[in-house]
Amino acid sequence: MANQPRYDPLEPSNFFADGMSARPRIAGTVARGELAIDGFMATGKVGGAIADGFPYAVDAGVMNRGEERFNIYCSPCHGRAGDGNGMIPARGYRRPPSLHTDILRAAKTGHFFDVMTNGFGAMPSYASQVPVEDRWAIVAYIRALQLSQHATVADVPPDMRAKLDGGTQ
Repeated sequence: MANQPRYDPLEPSNFFADGMSARPRIAGTVARGELAIDGFMATGKVGGAIADGFPYAVDAGVMNRGEERFNIYCSPCHGRAGDGNGMIPARGYRRPPSLHTDILRAAKTGHFFDVMTNGFGAMPSYASQVPVEDRWAIVAYIRALQLSQHATVADVPPDMRAKLDGGTQ
């Protein structure tokens, strides 16, 4: 196997009709490392500044995917409730911040996306492990976790408030 016939780059070949040993790229393909990374969807930024909002509509499917991905990638450190009490810090590693602090509740959605993409402090980048769409789904789920810990009656739709007041279900 150490002595196999092969072609060096750009070496001529009589195997293909065009006489080339290397094949041209297929139209529409993107080589690894050549994807243009720009725009709100890919960076969480607009004009170089952290932005707020979501690049697509958030529905129940996105929230379910976000919960699933959060529990896989984030909860080992941040805990399932997002309070920073996961199993990793319980074993002596550095404790991450609670996602329920006033600073992080006020942070723009692009901040969370940027931290997952590029890392921050002791947190490594998850860009190679978590696809862009899943990172946004996790951000949506983080917002739901934050709301779950700090919701008020005013956040409940008016037609659902009656159930909270002991009305019929």
